[in-house]
Amino acid sequence: MRPLKEVVALFLKLGMIAFGGPAAHIAMMQDEVVNKRKWMSRQHFLDLVGATNLIPGPNSTEMVMHCGLQRAGGWGLVLGGAAFILPATLITGILAYVYVQYQSIPALETFLFGIKPAVIAIIWGAVYQLGKKALKSWQLGVVGALVAAASFAGINEVLAILGGGLFGLAWWGLTQKKDSSSTLNSLWIPVLAWLNQKSASGGALFAISAAASDISLLKLFLIFLKIGLVLFGSGYVLIAYLEGEFVQNLGWLTQAQLLDAVAVGQFTPGPVLSTATFIGYQMAGVWGAIVATVGIFLPSFILVALLNPVIPRLRESKMASAFLDAVNISAMGIMAAVTVELGISVLTNWQAWLIFLLSCAATFGFKKISSVWIVLGSACLGYILTGL
Repeated sequence: MRPLKEVVALFLKLGMIAFGGPAAHIAMMQDEVVNKRKWMSRQHFLDLVGATNLIPGPNSTEMVMHCGLQRAGGWGLVLGGAAFILPATLITGILAYVYVQYQSIPALETFLFGIKPAVIAIIWGAVYQLGKKALKSWQLGVVGALVAAASFAGINEVLAILGGGLFGLAWWGLTQKKDSSSTLNSLWIPVLAWLNQKSASGGALFAISAAASDISLLKLFLIFLKIGLVLFGSGYVLIAYLEGEFVQNLGWLTQAQLLDAVAVGQFTPGPVLSTATFIGYQMAGVWGAIVATVGIFLPSFILVALLNPVIPRLRESKMASAFLDAVNISAMGIMAAVTVELGISVLTNWQAWLIFLLSCAATFGFKKISSVWIVLGSACLGYILTGL
């Protein structure tokens, strides 16, 4: 029972303080799971990050499930994932209640002023540590740089990572003595079959009728289950799905209500997909919040349970290992690009720069300091500096 308690305690804590989106969540997890607790090697953690980027669902939440499964088995997956999701959904549910009562949400930006620069510093720390492990050759460095450039150009994260993996595999194949075409064909066949299967399942899921105007718990659950099954890439892609379903197709929400729901998801710690809780409450109260939350997260629990046993086997194949190495460095390229973009939007005054530099000093200079304390300390400093 002790490993299970450790899993629940850790991810409940991270669920309460993990601001900043998936990249920040993964950075904090890497610090806690790899550096401090030694639950797995940095290489295996990196493999999980790379593989998780290629399946639908919230990446950081799925990483929590992987870590929980690694440490405490099946119950670690279930309870670790639930512990990480719980704080965000509870906070979002409370804010949804306030919103429904008063048609407004509290001004939370002041509280996040100090947290955002600290989160950027923490992400850079993770990119540096994981990047050193992922950068096994200059060829992989080129792959990572190209994927980062693709991210800056606005190419979808999943396509960029998958493209980086295939490009890296092709490059590896050309360096082998045996015929590279047969090597590549042996990978392309299962990859294309997988993509075709996902496309087919997505099309079938989108055929679920949403034309009726009445709001039912079953329909709400099916819509969010559908989104959870086909949501690739960043949590921000969720906005497009929600707008298409609830604003355009059903007319259950206005554009303003949708933006308020997304804002709450951004302002709360934990997974951005807690936006589903907010919308579910708006639609059908407490039970609406519950079925929406279960619907959007349920596919991740199933997909992680299926994927986790496969990843170590990939390392046994030279070809699959080369593909995974390229995927890993591609994921680091995406994380670096996202962090640069976040920095441009956040570091706009001297107060933010001061918090960022102090957080960098703590992250890189004092490795034993937990990211939790960096976040909390920066929040307090931000509160003080906003008055200057």
